[in-house]
Amino acid sequence: MFEWIKAFHIIFVITWFAGLFYLPRLFVYHAMATDHISMNRFKVMERKLFYGIMTPSAVLAVGLGVWLWLAYGFGGTWLHIKLALVIVLVAYHAYCAKLLLDFKHDRNPHGHVFYRWLNELPVIILIAVVILVVVKPL
Repeated sequence: MFEWIKAFHIIFVITWFAGLFYLPRLFVYHAMATDHISMNRFKVMERKLFYGIMTPSAVLAVGLGVWLWLAYGFGGTWLHIKLALVIVLVAYHAYCAKLLLDFKHDRNPHGHVFYRWLNELPVIILIAVVILVVVKPL
């Protein structure tokens, strides 16, 4: 049974990361848009991605991860670091929600370069988490 939970945990982690990678990229294009038709299209795309894919995937990934943690009960320094990185991802997700609302209300304070850099954080965290889980160096 836990193999199924682990499989779905991995699936929802992948879909969450897909959103974490794509939403800031949409913000890049939205920040560069100058016409109302494009800006409104980006608002719809961002909202659907955030509420339709990212947030449900995040909730399911974290929930299934907690279930696995409680079921297996394993730990170690690697797991504590991984959990800290998951908390950073949840904070990043929440920050993306704040940026989404800024765009929704036409009060984006950043240029497209900011969003290009912002897009790199989940990549770094993904690399670290995969190494921690697979290699368990600590």
